[in-house]
Amino acid sequence: MHIWKHFKTITHHKLMVMKGCFSVGLYWQGLLHDLSKYMPSEFLVGARYYQGTQSPNNAERRERGYSSAWLHHKGRNKHHYEYWMDYSAHAGDGIIPAKMPDRYIVEMFIDRIAASKNYNKEKYTDDMPLKYYLSGNSENFIHPETRRKLEKLLRMLADHGEAYTMYYIRRKIIPVIKRQRKGHNINQTLL
Repeated sequence: MHIWKHFKTITHHKLMVMKGCFSVGLYWQGLLHDLSKYMPSEFLVGARYYQGTQSPNNAERRERGYSSAWLHHKGRNKHHYEYWMDYSAHAGDGIIPAKMPDRYIVEMFIDRIAASKNYNKEKYTDDMPLKYYLSGNSENFIHPETRRKLEKLLRMLADHGEAYTMYYIRRKIIPVIKRQRKGHNINQTLL
């Protein structure tokens, strides 16, 4: 068991996401981000399968065929697109992805930067979150509009850097999110 190392890793990650969320004005999300990782059902698994270079969920998945910690985590954290899977209202369509609200897309984007920094440390570059995302298999599990918005931010990060992208989010996207939350009917965002 690597209790202390795992605690330091998840806390460092949480603090990076909190700093990123605060920098764009998503204060409440920054405070609440990934609190479930400290619950025994996630924390003890993470400490047991700790590796330091990637998510311990991957090691648990290799051993057990699934990750109990991940199943718990993604069901409680709205910044994961996997949270937004639901049955279709149309018979025969099965389980489909739902659109994510923009504020959770922004948190997901910041989460991906923090995870890449946490595991790559001094080797981190701004194109790593995009490369990691593209190496996955999300196209069947993420709503097309959510995918388009996330990819836009990841490409902006890779092409223009973190400072530029966070400035764009703070000045262009967050004001629209705030108006949406106040009940204004806004059909189009800048994302």
